[in-house]
Amino acid sequence: MARIHGPRERQSLCRSLIVAVCCLLIGAVVRTADATSPASAAPAALHVEGNRLMNATGQPVVMHGVNRQGTEYMCAQGRAIFDGPSDQASIDAIKSWRANAVRVPLNEDCWLGINGVPPEYGGAAYRQAIADYVGLLEGSGLYAILDLHWAAPGTTLANGPQPMPDADHSPAFWTDVATTFKGNDAVILELFNEPVPDSNQDSDAAWTCWRDGGTCPGVPYEAAGMQSLVNAIRATGATNVVAFGGVQYGGTLSRWRQYRPTDPQNALVAAWHTYNWTWCVSVSCYESNVGTVAADVPVIATEIGNDQCDAAWLNTLMDWLGSTTAVRLRSTARSIGRISPDSRVPSPPSPPT
Repeated sequence: MARIHGPRERQSLCRSLIVAVCCLLIGAVVRTADATSPASAAPAALHVEGNRLMNATGQPVVMHGVNRQGTEYMCAQGRAIFDGPSDQASIDAIKSWRANAVRVPLNEDCWLGINGVPPEYGGAAYRQAIADYVGLLEGSGLYAILDLHWAAPGTTLANGPQPMPDADHSPAFWTDVATTFKGNDAVILELFNEPVPDSNQDSDAAWTCWRDGGTCPGVPYEAAGMQSLVNAIRATGATNVVAFGGVQYGGTLSRWRQYRPTDPQNALVAAWHTYNWTWCVSVSCYESNVGTVAADVPVIATEIGNDQCDAAWLNTLMDWLGSTTAVRLRSTARSIGRISPDSRVPSPPSPPT
């Protein structure tokens, strides 16, 4: 999703043999024993041990999954909550791709029921729909990653990407989300989709804003930093694993360890986004940008994708994710865009997010 230079869009993305490779998950920094678990077993609670994501039975966990677009934009546009089906048949379709995780993008205005979101698609209705969907996922043995995808300050409707979480609503959003899912440690909370402070620079100012928020270059409102969002979650008593990407649309992890927030639970993981049009597109870059972080903390590639019909770049990335000894990242590049009405064959990707 992240474009470092120039406009960002997802038009005319090519399909793979099975699915449109458009918005993607997921790789984590560990080997897994999940394949031996019963298909219908609810996912076990997660925690962090060093650079490994572990479940409650002491097994390392690797995420293989999809992004399920729609819940970030449909509500704000007054159209619905989901874009396409959200029933058991659609989840079964996802499971048929051998996924064990689904990333669900959220809209803070819809969750909080503010800034003119229609009540039938926002507030209590939206929160219940998301909780019900997470329940269906977990009942099918799938982990849920809840991602703050669209946010906006003040009375501005959250109807598109912003460079940072906003101090006006984002802490309240995470307080409420964490309260809702407190005690359910099979849910991962991803703080913000793609931070872009300091006009897309990998700078001291960008990383300081990323962590501390406040008045920041390149952000036309008071930002909420990652530390304040971790604090909001932990203040509820929630112990969920918390994920967040670095600057430059989540594609740069160069100073993630230096600036990472403190967490009394020691349950933080790095999220990473990469596409074939971003700045980090070679194995040497993966090693220096991601591998060094993965030596210390788990890394989940919550978005990967390719807008070329030639799969060479994506195959190289996938090979690196699957076989690199230093970090042992594994990933399955699956995208669902929208599930088609028959809940079996993916339809074309949804609008840009």
